[in-house]
Amino acid sequence: MTRGVVYAEADAAAAVEELTVEPPGAREVLVRVLACGLCHSDLHVVETNGWGMRFPILLGHEGAGVVEEVGSEVTSVASGDRVVVAWRAPCGDCPQCRRGDPRRCSSQLRAKRRLHRAADGALLTPMLRCGTFAGHAVVHEACAVKVPEELPVEQAALLACGFSTGAGAALWATPVREGSSVAVIGCGGVGLAVVQGALLAGAKRIFAVDVAPDKLEYARALGATEVVDASDGDPVEAVRELAGGRGVEFAFSAIGAPSGLAQAIRMCAYAGTATLVGMPPPGAKLDVDLDADVFGPRITLAVTHGGDTIPQEDFPFLAEAALDGRLDLARFVTSTISLDEVPERLSRIGEGGEIRMVAVL
Repeated sequence: MTRGVVYAEADAAAAVEELTVEPPGAREVLVRVLACGLCHSDLHVVETNGWGMRFPILLGHEGAGVVEEVGSEVTSVASGDRVVVAWRAPCGDCPQCRRGDPRRCSSQLRAKRRLHRAADGALLTPMLRCGTFAGHAVVHEACAVKVPEELPVEQAALLACGFSTGAGAALWATPVREGSSVAVIGCGGVGLAVVQGALLAGAKRIFAVDVAPDKLEYARALGATEVVDASDGDPVEAVRELAGGRGVEFAFSAIGAPSGLAQAIRMCAYAGTATLVGMPPPGAKLDVDLDADVFGPRITLAVTHGGDTIPQEDFPFLAEAALDGRLDLARFVTSTISLDEVPERLSRIGEGGEIRMVAVL
């Protein structure tokens, strides 16, 4: 038995329920979850009435914990290992993996669904193959990534999604060149992680753009060299002027609104790269002048899913960078709550200057 946050049906309220757990199968791992971050993607599941998943849904995907049991054929982890639970792990067999591009894998490895509602026995669909708003999760061994125990578990959890999405965008999806200029639109948790990733990559100038003064202060503390208040005039003009009138080499939109990507495109210098990091709402349309904004200045438009990480390689790298001070994961954890508080706090993500709220189980 365990407990977890269940979204049972469309328009229902998420609630903490008693669950039953099957033992892990071949190449599967049972993880005792110790911490899980509250991410907009979980809220997106509720706001879109399931995001296409089968009900009932077990929420949570930004988790870390300890391996409690391993199934047959598991070789990469053992009981007692501290792990981060990855929501994506390259399959090795899709067209992208076969052509040597596992960062853009289109068919992720996954475990069988192993958790049930105790009340009626219904099989749960774990959010993004994780379901880490629960005391236990069963995942594919490739999704249980060992990290050093010295990294506090509430910080380690952020590597599972929010931090690796932002940092990965600048490090691996569209790698920022050393000495280059970067603009980051939206300084929530993911945008601030882009700032950190760009800093680690060696960017010379990092322009942080937001409408909230407290978020801009966080951005400055985390490595932004200049900040732009988007509520005070045109942020595109402001960034281009600060960048000497030519724009930046890399621009990242870390917000879901299509206006963010349009601004990123227009902030780019000739032959620059604009990357969509934030998840757009269903039906969103991009309003740009293809000739003047894209074709003429030869802009490359890119999209990242979760930072295009290879978790088994990238999560340990990020963990070590945090431990040796090259990254500041501690500043991202602005509050901790209990599992029972998750349903009520989920709809308040990002309020009051919050970067990342983490449920500690």
